[in-house]
Amino acid sequence: MTFVDLVAQLKHHLADLAVLGLSILAGWAATWIIRKETGKPAIYAFPVIGASLVVAAWTVAVMPQNGMAIVTFLLGWALMMLATVDAVCFRLPDAITLPLTAFGLVASFWMPNPQPLNHLIGAAAGFFAFYCIAILYSRVRGREGLGLGDAKLVASAGAWLGWIALPYVVLIGCAGAFAWIGIAVLRRGRQALHEQIPFGVPLCFAFWIVWLYGPP
Repeated sequence: MTFVDLVAQLKHHLADLAVLGLSILAGWAATWIIRKETGKPAIYAFPVIGASLVVAAWTVAVMPQNGMAIVTFLLGWALMMLATVDAVCFRLPDAITLPLTAFGLVASFWMPNPQPLNHLIGAAAGFFAFYCIAILYSRVRGREGLGLGDAKLVASAGAWLGWIALPYVVLIGCAGAFAWIGIAVLRRGRQALHEQIPFGVPLCFAFWIVWLYGPP
């Protein structure tokens, strides 16, 4: 292999190398953000950095070797933080969901098949649908079932994926939630049916899967 060929290969994989290198710094930053949002300074950096590296490796394995790899990693990094915060304290902070929605709407102009109106409708429809469900559940059951954080997360999914893909995010997220409940029942019995679950965790996973692989 000549020096010119080596340089060409390095250029070809530059985005991948940038994503993998960025993931370590992003893991440290995520640790600080998660500690701040959860109020739990005992969150360890090592597993968060490990999760950031997993997101980076998954991005490199699936996405084309271009600027979309960086964008995809940043999306996965944000979803990883949201899922962690929700799992720890049942909260999806506006400090992450709102910028994520705005970034998705801006990114829709530079996607391979730009349809910004489709993404704007997705963001609005996602929030409105989950907001109505949350209000209806609260009035029927007399307690909160879905928080506004879930509605804002679905709005983010609509902003990134467009309204056509949004039902698949919800279906996959609900399937993940049912699996979560089923495992909890097997471990702790029927009392687990009355426990709160962090719905943002399966929603984040569904969001990520549909972004990487498209609707089923």
